[in-house]
Amino acid sequence: MQLLARLRRWHALIGPLVVLPLLITVCSGMGYRLLRDWGGLSRDQVHGLMVLHEGEWLGPVGETIYVALNGLGLLWMLVTGTGLALQSWSRQRRRPEPKEGAGEGGT
Repeated sequence: MQLLARLRRWHALIGPLVVLPLLITVCSGMGYRLLRDWGGLSRDQVHGLMVLHEGEWLGPVGETIYVALNGLGLLWMLVTGTGLALQSWSRQRRRPEPKEGAGEGGT
């Protein structure tokens, strides 16, 4: 199996596993910052979002594992996604452009 085919397969397998934790991290982090800066809420009022953002709700060991796996998952998706996108763009650049008039069924 080709390297890119394997990368695509692993990217597709891991993607669904990391999407929810990453979505939670992004939304809670943005919510925290926007509610503090634009909403005028205090640190104590939005502390629950930071607990969610950092994975504190998993306990001391779980928090560290959550942060590590979340970061590794994001890095994996960025690296493999970038590699797949570059490969796709490279293929598109190598395709010969159709000649003018080709494919026209004029009489």
